[in-house]
Amino acid sequence: MPKSFPAVVALALAGACLLASPARADDADRALLSTFCDAADIKESTCTRARNYPDAGNRECDVKLTADRHSGRFIAAGNPLLVVNYESGCEPHATDNGGAVVFEQSGGKTIFRSFQPGSQVNDCVTLAKSAQQDWLMCITGHIGQGNLETGVAEFVFTQDYSRNVSISPDFLITTTDSIRAYGANVVICKERSKYFEVSDIKAGPRPQTVTVMVRHADANTIRKACRKGFPKPKEVFGKLSRGEAYVPEGYEKRGKFIIDLATRKVTPQG
Repeated sequence: MPKSFPAVVALALAGACLLASPARADDADRALLSTFCDAADIKESTCTRARNYPDAGNRECDVKLTADRHSGRFIAAGNPLLVVNYESGCEPHATDNGGAVVFEQSGGKTIFRSFQPGSQVNDCVTLAKSAQQDWLMCITGHIGQGNLETGVAEFVFTQDYSRNVSISPDFLITTTDSIRAYGANVVICKERSKYFEVSDIKAGPRPQTVTVMVRHADANTIRKACRKGFPKPKEVFGKLSRGEAYVPEGYEKRGKFIIDLATRKVTPQG
């Protein structure tokens, strides 16, 4: 990052969530908002009418920047990128009521590159992939019809001929917790393991690894569930299919797993 940047903007571009004062935070966000918003439409950390918001039609779409932000060289040999979460009234529940704004840092300037609805960077770590590129690894989450879906994904960045940047998730783990939907989690008796929820992503003990906490059923848990070794859940909705069994809430295992980003292997730590 060029040293000529004002200090408050430099803090924002480094992904800092805590700044010296609210006024400084507003100044930093104002500098970012000004790349896609007229000055008269900026109110603290919110643009009340964002220019060129995707699929807006005739709507005036607001964009409120949040504290979640990450920066790195996410495109090989490209300029550093800054990814900042936002909330918007133009986004539905399907995109978790917001997304991420992507900025490029080039020649001492911050350049707006795209809105990415639904691609929030709430719980992420940045790791070196090579001398020219970084990984942005994130926990994703969404609730639909009572099912809590979480996962670990690499956010893959691509840039088109117009230099617009897009983000797509490449999942290494996906999980589903169905307690809210069915009253208990369900396993298939032929499975060797089942992941229910993943959380707390951190840099791993070795280069190019991350650790996560996983709530899961291992082979022993599944075997016990299928032999009716657990208490019957207090209340369930629907019926099990043949070869399925309930794992009541509180009977899952919880432990730390290591994900090797190069091999994509997921193994329990220790």
